[in-house]
Amino acid sequence: MAKQLDYHTIREIFLRFQAADPEPEGELEHVNAYTLLVAVALSAQATDAGVNKATRSLFKVADTPQKMVDLGLEGLIDHIKTIGLFRQKAKNVMKMSQILVDDYGGEVPNSRAALQGLPGVGRKTANVVLNMWWKQPAQAVDTHIFRVGNRTGIAPGRTVDVVERAIEDHIPADFQLHAHHWMILHGRYHCKARKPLCRTCIIRDLCPFEEKTL
Repeated sequence: MAKQLDYHTIREIFLRFQAADPEPEGELEHVNAYTLLVAVALSAQATDAGVNKATRSLFKVADTPQKMVDLGLEGLIDHIKTIGLFRQKAKNVMKMSQILVDDYGGEVPNSRAALQGLPGVGRKTANVVLNMWWKQPAQAVDTHIFRVGNRTGIAPGRTVDVVERAIEDHIPADFQLHAHHWMILHGRYHCKARKPLCRTCIIRDLCPFEEKTL
């Protein structure tokens, strides 16, 4: 775990991320707040590509909570059975959809507390929805962000919560909205777990990672 970088170094890192990709976007396909919520909930311990493959047909028939309830548990399972832990995820999506219909008029709430009160929705899922749909500077720390934060010293921490707080405390405010997407994409395509592409990394000269690959 690298030491916390200073403000000016972090700012330079994010200026480079911004120059390379001014408007980074998440890779989960969705058409509204509800389908984003479902896609993120399904993505736990699964790849975005695998989730997208399953939800393309699902969201054509169930893009609202009521339509999902009408589809039924077995109908949902038929669409997502290629995704890991699909049975439990399907049960959570059905319960979540019913609650949205009964308590929220079929709308997705825009508060973290309300989102986390839904079955199968943890802090990370809530933060993704708040950030991507409601444009709040919420930081959803996944394995990529955890790795990048610790390797680079942008946001070091031994737990997800500590890394999330470090992002909020140390990344300049004008980069907060897109910070987690820049870090996810950097971790997914460059700062990989096993074979990081340090040689072509745009922040190589600023990164203290001791095991840089040639």
